[in-house]
Amino acid sequence: MSNMNSNSSFVAADEIRARFSHAMSAMYRQEVPQYGTLVDLVADINTRTLNAEPALHAQLARADELDRLDVERHGAIRVGTAAELATLRRLFAVMGMEPVGYYDLSVAGVPVHSTAFRPVSDAALLSNPFRVFTSLLRLELITDAALRQKAADILARRNIFTPRALELISQCEAEGGLSAAHADDFVREALETFRWHNTATVDAQTYRALQASHRLVADVVCFRGPHINHLTPRTLDIDAAQAAMPARGMDAKDVVEGPPRRDCPILLRQTSFKALQETVRFTDDEGAHTARFGEIEQRGVALTRKGRALYDALLTEVRDMSNAGSAAPDYTQRLEQAFRAFPDDHGALQAQGLAFYRYSLTAIGHVQARAADAEVSLQPLLAKGWVQADPITYEDFLPVSAAGIFQSNLGGEEQKQYQANAAQQAFEAALGAQVHDEIALYEAAQQRSIDQLRAQLRSAAAAA
Repeated sequence: MSNMNSNSSFVAADEIRARFSHAMSAMYRQEVPQYGTLVDLVADINTRTLNAEPALHAQLARADELDRLDVERHGAIRVGTAAELATLRRLFAVMGMEPVGYYDLSVAGVPVHSTAFRPVSDAALLSNPFRVFTSLLRLELITDAALRQKAADILARRNIFTPRALELISQCEAEGGLSAAHADDFVREALETFRWHNTATVDAQTYRALQASHRLVADVVCFRGPHINHLTPRTLDIDAAQAAMPARGMDAKDVVEGPPRRDCPILLRQTSFKALQETVRFTDDEGAHTARFGEIEQRGVALTRKGRALYDALLTEVRDMSNAGSAAPDYTQRLEQAFRAFPDDHGALQAQGLAFYRYSLTAIGHVQARAADAEVSLQPLLAKGWVQADPITYEDFLPVSAAGIFQSNLGGEEQKQYQANAAQQAFEAALGAQVHDEIALYEAAQQRSIDQLRAQLRSAAAAA
């Protein structure tokens, strides 16, 4: 699909993604009214934070991220078969979204592995950074062979895509894009895959048996479609959002997932209100199902491989502290204690190669560009104030945090443990494509900014 959108009569993939994201948000607001409350809460906190922190406001403005903040969402979906996953890849490609990263959630007791479909270019991310965390059920982790086969048989009988959606995907692939009318059709038809259905496809006994294996198995297998199970707005102060949720009638989860609160946020922090209990009609009875919830995220700077290694080592230290028994401090204290070893200053993060940045000339740098050596290292130019380093936003996810969110909304008392069993090759075979290495994407974005900066300096020197 490399020729997509080459025809000027086609709607840009970025625009189709924006329309779909808006339609998804409107649908979910209608289905889960508390999600609307969540969006309003985040908007209020973001406004207050930007007013109180002019430096943050200036940084986001300089990076052109202010406009994307209010529309930014990520969703999550869980599918049951390789065919469903492969077709979702084709559906998301119509919207300029590609699979990024591989996440093995079995290590944290959730029988799925996942990727995130999202835009990958700088321009596409600024246009609309909509992401969908997409998980494939791992039937092989269901130990009961008869139940495993029954789940496979149920999944084999369903089709989660409308015939028209499949036609439009094929048309887009064949022609390289969609016209305005066909783009509107696509958004409407694709949305049906993500819609909630309160009628299950199984009897109550089958539902209970699958739920006993793992609540997520029942959620994936027992319905006509995979239904979006949460949408997530981006906040600039997740601790303020967490504290404010109860006053707005939301039952917030106990802890914020991810790194601790910092002056320089890193990676991703997430919290949610707990999943709602919803009435479901089985083929022979009526009951209740719990899976859909609202989530908030705060995104920080993307870390280099060196930074991720330090992050992972500190998380291991936090887990080791928990083995100290009653003498161990609570989780938040352990986290804060361990992460004192992680620099909390952008200058230090940049100088030590722990995080990714975009480099550009400052106003003074533009004046002094003719006197600058284009090949000199970045540090002297940063020290002189001729070049600025703006943090590259982390666009991806953290497997342990994702599993923590899933577990808290599938019944916190259930923590089935599976042997960690990453199976990226099997996942990519089901997907029909390789996933992008997310860190390589950040490396490339940083390098593009350095190349552009050096080209400007060389041009200025040539004109001198």
